[in-house]
Amino acid sequence: MMLPLIALIVCLTPHAALSQTASLAPLPSVMLPPELARVLSQYEAAWQAHDAIKLAALFAEDGFVLSLGRPPVRGRDAIRKQYANAGGPLSLRAFAYATEGSIGYIIGGFTGRKGEPDTGKFTLTLRKAANGRWLIVSDMDNGNSLP
Repeated sequence: MMLPLIALIVCLTPHAALSQTASLAPLPSVMLPPELARVLSQYEAAWQAHDAIKLAALFAEDGFVLSLGRPPVRGRDAIRKQYANAGGPLSLRAFAYATEGSIGYIIGGFTGRKGEPDTGKFTLTLRKAANGRWLIVSDMDNGNSLP
């Protein structure tokens, strides 16, 4: 099941998003359609409020969190438990996105405050629920600095 999803993401990813210039200039932000922008704005709000319940509700029932240095976490209850003590300042921005039917993705960067340089990057794989709401299937992120 994952191989077709990975193939879809690779096929949908704009070529320019796969390579960055030698100058390492920050990638420009892109405007998201409202239904995808909602995912990022609600994620930011839940993270800033230290609200693990609202954060987990943004995920599909079988969603994954794939954080650097931690084992994968699967399912809303496990995600809620992982994020129980998490949160703080967060600003998300998108570099690229695509949707095809009920599958989509957002690739972007994050930092503590809007307008500051990105301190990390993320990919959100999305699936549209029967009610038309986009939910996170996987959230993978890592920092921009080496350990």
